Amino acid sequence: MKEEKKRFSLLCTHYFVTLQANQTKIMEKEIDLSSAHLQEQELIAKTFMGLEPVLAKELTQLGANNIQIGRRMVSFTGNKEMMYRANFQLHTAIRILKPIRHFKAKSADDVYEEIKKIDWSEYLELDSTFSVDSVVFSEEFRHSKFVSYKVKDAIVDQFRERTGQRPNISVTNPDIRLNMHIAEDDCTLSLDSSGESLHRRGYRQESVEAPLNEVLAAGMILMTGWQGETDFIDPMCGSGTLLIEAALIAHNMAPGLFRKEFAFEKWKDFDKELFDEIYNDDSQEKEFKHHIYGYDIDIKAVNTARMNVRAAGLTSDITIEEADFKDFTQPKEKSIIITNPPYGERISTPDLLGTYKMIGERLKHQFMGNDAWILSYREECFDQIGLKPSIKIPLFNGSLECEFRKYQLFDGKLKVFRSEGGIVKTEEEKKQMAEKHRFKKNREFKKRLDEQEENEEADIRSFTFHRHDLFDVKESRKPRKFEDSRESRDARNPRGSRNSRDSRDSRDSWKPRKPGNNRGGDGKRFGKGRKDFGKRNNRFHHDED
Repeated sequence: MKEEKKRFSLLCTHYFVTLQANQTKIMEKEIDLSSAHLQEQELIAKTFMGLEPVLAKELTQLGANNIQIGRRMVSFTGNKEMMYRANFQLHTAIRILKPIRHFKAKSADDVYEEIKKIDWSEYLELDSTFSVDSVVFSEEFRHSKFVSYKVKDAIVDQFRERTGQRPNISVTNPDIRLNMHIAEDDCTLSLDSSGESLHRRGYRQESVEAPLNEVLAAGMILMTGWQGETDFIDPMCGSGTLLIEAALIAHNMAPGLFRKEFAFEKWKDFDKELFDEIYNDDSQEKEFKHHIYGYDIDIKAVNTARMNVRAAGLTSDITIEEADFKDFTQPKEKSIIITNPPYGERISTPDLLGTYKMIGERLKHQFMGNDAWILSYREECFDQIGLKPSIKIPLFNGSLECEFRKYQLFDGKLKVFRSEGGIVKTEEEKKQMAEKHRFKKNREFKKRLDEQEENEEADIRSFTFHRHDLFDVKESRKPRKFEDSRESRDARNPRGSRNSRDSRDSRDSWKPRKPGNNRGGDGKRFGKGRKDFGKRNNRFHHDED
């Protein structure tokens, strides 16, 4: 009897010790998962030349750590949530990379061996597809495609040796996207968490020829410091990119709302609940109490811009009319102009210099008390504006090194304006203008204007700017004047009721996505007056015109 009691006591002790050990393992596993979620990791945000400081500021506001500005990129650290938010919320990033290996390599064989050291089963399944994109700045590695082939070979060979099978390559829609960067012998292999470039927001239904890039447009707006405190005007709006990006910034809306998917959603460690929480969080959004106006002389551009605005669900914030800049009159409300006129590079623009002269005349006489920002390429064009800029910012538009200039408009002479306490240049602007090497030397800025094809080549803008002193169309086709379009807009939709549901296009109705399910359903609305983009794999919807 004593032996049985002793044996029973030992069994109970063993049971409780085992139970406690199992509970400890479970708790350790939960802690590991939690720490993995909170673990800081190295991340890289890619952007365009000239936008690096703006992107760094965005990352600081987002709460990223260890921010360092580089060439066309900003490196930072953050956890998984930060990586999701960077993709979803940043206005000026074109791609978010997650480095997984740094190494030195002096030959293609070195690259192959280093890539093969990575345990690829952590990232890929046999039925997964992947692609490799390489960027190379090196004397040893001359061809980026060859580097991509070596990376692919190393991954495929590792799977073959371990399983006898191999994953497939997909260029169009891979499950995993890899980015290989080589600078001399320094190599970095990264996971591309974005997939399709982040400038492809998803709201653009149609575009005119070579429209302004969305990331560049957002960067231009953020450079001005405008956050929705005044009305916003683009008198040469093209397909409406600046208008839509301005509305997103004014409302503090995430540009990722419109996208169908991000590359990280296909990763093995994707946290759907975490991303759904980020996606449906509209607590940081704000009300926009002013209005955004877009004008263009080309009715095709006007219709395209309206279609894009409607797809973004922003018709209550943005009004677009057909109008010629030469008819522009002083706005009733405090306003800012940000615009990107034609450069004469790729769009035929008769009397290019006359166009810029007209812009300067309109700003000087009909935009007093406000600021205007103009992006352009040619020095001769800026000279024709005839106004002194308070700041010039070098900014690339594609391959063209342009200037983004600010003009502060005031009534009367400069001396009188200053004597009354007016400030033409802030201390920060003076500091920026004093920086050396802000522009390339020997910019090919002037010689092109002397070439015969100056008005035959296309510009990066989309509309044809007719010679305003020879403008001749039928009365029924004449664009409305600015003051007429504003009055009609105010009559149809007075400022006090602009954000009401009745003022919106009937096609802007929507059903929100269900929280916790990133494939659609009923759920949380993304702010007042917002269009819902339905299922994640079909985020937005619009009817045919």
